[in-house]
Amino acid sequence: MSGIRAGADLRPGHLVLLRAPCNLAAMSSPAAPSPVQPSLLELFRAFAIVSLSGFGGALPWARRMIVERKRWMTAEEFAEAFALSQFLPGPNVINFSVVFGARFGGAPGAAVALAGLLGPPLIIVLVLAMLYARFGDLEMLSRILAGMTAAAVGLLIAMVGKMAAPIFLRRWNSAPLVAIAAFIGVAILGWPLPYVFLGLAPISIALAWFKR
Repeated sequence: MSGIRAGADLRPGHLVLLRAPCNLAAMSSPAAPSPVQPSLLELFRAFAIVSLSGFGGALPWARRMIVERKRWMTAEEFAEAFALSQFLPGPNVINFSVVFGARFGGAPGAAVALAGLLGPPLIIVLVLAMLYARFGDLEMLSRILAGMTAAAVGLLIAMVGKMAAPIFLRRWNSAPLVAIAAFIGVAILGWPLPYVFLGLAPISIALAWFKR
């Protein structure tokens, strides 16, 4: 019996000491699950599906794919990455694909995510451009495009509501006030978007800084 301490008395009524190795750290806290790390092929496939699904705007489908289906990001992390993409020059979804791909795969991940986002739509748009140049004068086509525009606006409003819900539901949070001020400045007062960003960004950062 290798587990019995040397020199211990085995007679009845005497104590037997056993060597029982234990890891208190392992007993006190369970192992934390490792974060999901998508491969380059998964990044390309996910953004290709997003680009093929996102008629009228790929951002709602990108959030559904990344947050709800793949769970590569939480809703808060997606909102933070999208906020960074808003301040960078260029289209927001393209900026987001580069930011997201670089986070999980570095420069190759950014290139693969960007290729998946832009490759399939480029082929489709070239084909549609040739068809539109030939049949663009048809009245039926104009009605179809008007209906697609309404659906795209509805998807955009739904995505904005999902992204804004976690922010507006928090207590003692100044973010809703900044969001409302930005909406009033751009949508109602008609101020230029860069001026609104330059004015509200330092205020928002200062409020978040003092809150922490």
